Amino acid sequence: MTNKLKVSFLTLGCKVNQTESEALNQLLTSEGYEVVQEAAGPDVVIINTCTVTGSGSSKSRKLIRRMAKEHPLSTIAVMGCYSQTQPEEVSQIEGVDLVLGTQDRSMILNHLHRIAEQKQEKNPKEKTPILAVRDFEFQAVYEELPLIEGETRVRAMLKIQDGCSQFCTYCIVPYARGPARSRSSEKVISEANKLLEAGHKEIVLTGIHTGAYGKDQEGMDLSKLISQLAQLPQLLRLRISSIEPMEFSEELLTAVMSHKVVCPHFHIPLQSGSDSVLARMKRPYGVEDYARLLNRIREKLPNAAISTDIMTGFPGETELEHEQSLKFIETCEFSGLHVFPYSRRIGTIAADMPGQLPRSIKTARVQEVIALGLKSRAKYIDRFIGKSLEVLVEKIDEDGSAQGHTSNYLEIRFPSSLNNGDWQVGQIIAHPIKSEYIVW
Repeated sequence: MTNKLKVSFLTLGCKVNQTESEALNQLLTSEGYEVVQEAAGPDVVIINTCTVTGSGSSKSRKLIRRMAKEHPLSTIAVMGCYSQTQPEEVSQIEGVDLVLGTQDRSMILNHLHRIAEQKQEKNPKEKTPILAVRDFEFQAVYEELPLIEGETRVRAMLKIQDGCSQFCTYCIVPYARGPARSRSSEKVISEANKLLEAGHKEIVLTGIHTGAYGKDQEGMDLSKLISQLAQLPQLLRLRISSIEPMEFSEELLTAVMSHKVVCPHFHIPLQSGSDSVLARMKRPYGVEDYARLLNRIREKLPNAAISTDIMTGFPGETELEHEQSLKFIETCEFSGLHVFPYSRRIGTIAADMPGQLPRSIKTARVQEVIALGLKSRAKYIDRFIGKSLEVLVEKIDEDGSAQGHTSNYLEIRFPSSLNNGDWQVGQIIAHPIKSEYIVW
């Protein structure tokens, strides 16, 4: 009996990358591979890369080089957004055996078999990596990966969409992920059922441009999909990972309000609180549009958590525009901010714009926005101190303390003193919240 080949996955970047790595984990496991930690001496190392910022690309390169150096006898396979946009650059990194992009991932087994055969040759030719990256076609189709069945978390990620056709001037994602395309609702429902049967209690809908779901399918959109998923009897919670402002329609708000399983937690990217900066970014809204959206949501769901993305230091951003952004962000009363400096991505329109700002200015502005975000989050959290909230238990420590999230995505750790010994992972616990229970 032959020993199983060991494979290790290392994933950088977003939830979509994590979901795709888990799907390939499922694929390789079903073919007899054993998934191990990187320190366990894997035969194959699969690195899923990121390129959304310069930092993501840099981390990807460093990780590839480190893995190739630390595992010289292993097959090094690289996939993801960085390898999709820079395949030649990745293939020239010493030690890389296989380069995939963000398409054709299901072919990885064929490539691994071919590499294994080459390594067994008595007089192998000079090692040349397999370069299996192709450009996106205009009418690209959604790539189905294996249904994820082996997750152990209470919360499961469910990918419903890939790609983006928006082409904001700063963003490399449309080049790394191709045009927006949706997964069939039948496939989404099928995987959701499998996840629920496996014991998951919360499903998080993920995608590159989630709000575009269904625009390439007749008679389907995100609100209709949510209504279908909300009918599944074993589902306790359904969460939307991120949605663009102009795609948060009345139909979607109605669907959210109509189904109690849908979490009142929305991540709605703003990027800037200055109209002139938003125009240069080619974002299809202004600050008044965004403010009206927040008012609409809060009229119906006053306790909803609304978080956002903010970019500082976009080319040409003046001190006045930065101040405008700060003032608008403060009025939004966000539950959380994801703040990052503008990162120049070669191939995007913004990369060639005048007024590229020095890192020192971008970093200083990031710190100002982060400070504002912390005040805003503290103010939001304070509204719930002393109130009883339902927490879905995701982890119970050895001392009996329990950790999980509320439906509006506050992370809570209940002390062991509250545990009568009957708490279980996947259970919902309702209890008044104290400030010391909040995990920041």
